[in-house]
Amino acid sequence: MSFLHVYHEADGEQPILSTHEGERIAAELAAHGVLFDRCEPHPELVPDADQESVLAAYAEEIERFKREGGFLVADVIGLRPDHPDKASLRQEFLDEHRYSEDEMHVFVRGGCLFYLHLDQRVYVIGCAAGDLISVPADTPHWFDMGPEPNFTAIRLFAASEAQAARMTGSDIASRFPRYEAFSGEQAA
Repeated sequence: MSFLHVYHEADGEQPILSTHEGERIAAELAAHGVLFDRCEPHPELVPDADQESVLAAYAEEIERFKREGGFLVADVIGLRPDHPDKASLRQEFLDEHRYSEDEMHVFVRGGCLFYLHLDQRVYVIGCAAGDLISVPADTPHWFDMGPEPNFTAIRLFAASEAQAARMTGSDIASRFPRYEAFSGEQAA
């Protein structure tokens, strides 16, 4: 189940807004140039479908996103709970960072959390299968796949290849609840 919790950047304990309503999530994020929408899942995909199968199943949607959003490249990322490097891969994205180009994520299976740091607020977005989120270039954010990651997502980039994250140097991510705190709300 998708959700949104909005916190003041100085208080990672008490949200000032909480909702599970897709339209409200989309409206709150759109005010900051962030697209949140639904993309019909493809039930014919097996849980461990390879990149080629996922890209083929979503080919029509990917072409539309490229055309409408100016994205150039699509790839597939995903982790399962038995991945030997899951802890280090999780840690890689837990600090606030930025990318120099727009990025979009379409969740095919499972879910993760995006944290967006916008206008003295932190927006915690629980993304589940069928959700898509497009984060504008230079938006400070972090990503939490949880201690037992179990997701597949299509990533789209406006550059010809994925760019390296630029760390902000802020410790803000350490002051906000991790994936585990929201596990009751997150539908895999």
